[in-house]
Amino acid sequence: MKRRPGISGLHSAAAARDQYRSVGENVARIRTDLLKEQLATFRTQLEEFARKHKHDIKKNPAFRAQFHEMCSKVGVDPLASNKGFWAELLGIGDFYYEIGVQIVEICLATRSHNGGLIDLNELCSMLSKKRRTSRETITSDDCLKAIDKLKVLGSGFEVFTVGKKKLVRSVPTELNKDHNQILELAEVRGFVLVEDVERALSWHPGRVIDALETLMKEGLVMIDDGHPDRKRRYWFPCVSLSSSNAEEL
Repeated sequence: MKRRPGISGLHSAAAARDQYRSVGENVARIRTDLLKEQLATFRTQLEEFARKHKHDIKKNPAFRAQFHEMCSKVGVDPLASNKGFWAELLGIGDFYYEIGVQIVEICLATRSHNGGLIDLNELCSMLSKKRRTSRETITSDDCLKAIDKLKVLGSGFEVFTVGKKKLVRSVPTELNKDHNQILELAEVRGFVLVEDVERALSWHPGRVIDALETLMKEGLVMIDDGHPDRKRRYWFPCVSLSSSNAEEL
């Protein structure tokens, strides 16, 4: 008959488990301390790197993007505040704050035309023209970082993708899947016909009209009833192509 472990055996097993747990906690603590030490060393080196390449970080957009990537890997956000080491060293916080203000100005100025939706590349182009007296080159990555900082204002700024385009939304409009699919169809020519949407998405007419009317109420669509074929065109300024690429009216 197999004997069950006695009280002393149970105590020994419990003591062994406690010892293993203690050893495991010590190993984990040593690894954590080592990791913290490595991160501290890397941050110090990052600061030295920033001092050495301050000019390149501010003036070269590709170099600036690589610098931000390095910062994110060690949990450093040089845009988090306009106060402190990074702001004093690089002035990056002020740089993106200024871009953010100009983005808001552009979005407000174009809202009556595009309903609060603007293509990211178009926004960057307009921003560059607005800053033509500045020596810094502005990229879409810079715009995205500045827009991300605008979110803390609760102002409705958001970037989302429709087809191959990134659109910037500056109004708190809720677009559902139907609206996004219509926007994606409009990318081809800058406009859609009701029958085009019905055929491409296999929707019934009521669904198409309902989605388009919602977009019209939000100011995202311009109606053209002047075509010779008498078919109403729903134009989307935020995704419209240039006249050379669009269908001849």
